Amino acid sequence: MYFAALLARTQDGWEASDTELDDVETLSDLADLAREATNDETVVVFIEQEDAWFGLVRVDGEDDPRVYVSNAAAAARSSYGEILTKEVLGGEDDDPAGDLDALDLDGTEEGEPESADDGDGSEGAVPAGPVGDSRLLEDLGVSERELLALDTDALAEIADALGAGEVLEAVR
Repeated sequence: MYFAALLARTQDGWEASDTELDDVETLSDLADLAREATNDETVVVFIEQEDAWFGLVRVDGEDDPRVYVSNAAAAARSSYGEILTKEVLGGEDDDPAGDLDALDLDGTEEGEPESADDGDGSEGAVPAGPVGDSRLLEDLGVSERELLALDTDALAEIADALGAGEVLEAVR
């Protein structure tokens, strides 16, 4: 079960709204959804899957979205979490120009390994911990240390620290 909400900072304080993510397939879709919530203000998108993981996406006007995920391995196993972790970890994209990266242009002979692999299967593994920009809320009052220490009911604690606890609770 997912919970998703948008917190938009306005001149009058924070405004919260719950949101459906049914039409969100990419981080760009999520950023566009956030931008629709306000006029060039800061928007923080909260996504939580029960107590398994939470994610934050911060959108400031037309700037690129900044992403934080509390547990990448858990998030990568869910549809919405996969969107976030793929972005943070540099997952696949649909850009055909990116296919050039897949070509063997490093000068090695075909079949020759590019680098030594110890065979533990860790290449490409998703870390079982936080990933992304852990400083994305520092200017709003949530330090990197505080964010990294959060575990259960993290969204309520973050909203309280931002001064938006009551408005978030109203949409829960």
